[in-house]
Amino acid sequence: MTRLANPDELEKRLRAIGAERYHNHHAFHKLLHGGALNKGQIQAWALNRYYYQSRIPIKDAAILARMSERELRRVWRQRILDHDGDDKHEGGIERWLRLAVGVGLDRDDVIALKGVLPATIFVVDAYVNFVRERSLLEAVASSLTELFSPTIISERVAGMRKHYPFIAEEALVYFEHRLSEAPRDVDFALAYVKREADTPEKQAATAQALYFKCDVLWAQLDALHHAYVEPAHVPPGAFVP
Repeated sequence: MTRLANPDELEKRLRAIGAERYHNHHAFHKLLHGGALNKGQIQAWALNRYYYQSRIPIKDAAILARMSERELRRVWRQRILDHDGDDKHEGGIERWLRLAVGVGLDRDDVIALKGVLPATIFVVDAYVNFVRERSLLEAVASSLTELFSPTIISERVAGMRKHYPFIAEEALVYFEHRLSEAPRDVDFALAYVKREADTPEKQAATAQALYFKCDVLWAQLDALHHAYVEPAHVPPGAFVP
């Protein structure tokens, strides 16, 4: 980005990144949604994805702590509530645990992160560190993968309903909630990025942040595919179906 794009041009560039690099193009994703995985492989996915889910509110708390404007904090803190829940509302982490149990995993083992792949931990922690260390603009921009999540959620739910009858309908409630939460979150984050990325350098950093987040999601599936599909090399200490 050598010139300053207008906000709509910037959004178009960001959406192009997702069209090219979002993990709905990954081989593991296609196997999962196409009905080509067995129960053990789905369990491995649910377990490893739980680590990512459990770190989302930690990531959002790190971003929240860097916001000096009260108006921004009041909006962003809803993300933490959405995932952690409270005394009155079940959060996304609890709903993901319901999915994990629904595919046959032990709830306590999942919470204890028993058997999570080392690569999953490494790449998710790298994401948390990214939002702590980079600019607030880059941290917010990294969340814009949510621009593309409705498509992958629709594919995921449709594929699971069609191909995996052992997964109860109630185990899929996490995705139903994200279909309403993610668009709300992305509307705010996208507006923020389009407003604050007011130099070519900031716009380039915004794009790189989104590339990085796409790489985070892609690398998680790389690890799953290597361990549980091809060459099916499960590292020591990791979950064995």
